[in-house]
Amino acid sequence: MTATLNGRSIAYLVFSGFTEVEMTETQKALVAEGAKTKIISRENGLVNGWHDNSWGHFFPTDGDLATALAVDFDAIVVPGGSRSLAKLKAEPHVKRFLTSAMNGDQPVVLFGEAVSLLADLEFAAGRTVAAHEASVEALTAAGATVSEDALVVDGNLITVQDIELKDAMLAALREAIAKGALNEAA
Repeated sequence: MTATLNGRSIAYLVFSGFTEVEMTETQKALVAEGAKTKIISRENGLVNGWHDNSWGHFFPTDGDLATALAVDFDAIVVPGGSRSLAKLKAEPHVKRFLTSAMNGDQPVVLFGEAVSLLADLEFAAGRTVAAHEASVEALTAAGATVSEDALVVDGNLITVQDIELKDAMLAALREAIAKGALNEAA
């Protein structure tokens, strides 16, 4: 079965300070395949990306995290970025949203530093992940196994450490969405 992202709804979960290239490069690829992407945040109106060593572009938000439901999306993508992650970790709706996605077998893609959310939100236990050096200790302490691979698929969780692996991440996302569709049909 050839998996497709055409017509699929993908949520980007961000706050200002997210790693801009991790969102924009994957978003362009998803849209090129016919997916519909939405930016979900508690920051209503606009969020500001982080590009290289300074603030990047502004992006309009499509939904408020306080009222967004993970079930309305086929997959969730969380770009890295320490400024965004600090706010995501402090926001109670993030745990609700990601718990729903993880328990609902929706694919969740964590880029770069975003893998640290697993430890902070108590999702790490029993998971195998790709992780930046800075997150290894916290993830291990929280019960995760850290792989040396830069992209790891563990059930519906896809962790990827480098935007250069965008094509491999998209292939993994296609497969995870197809697997979820097959499980729904059964």
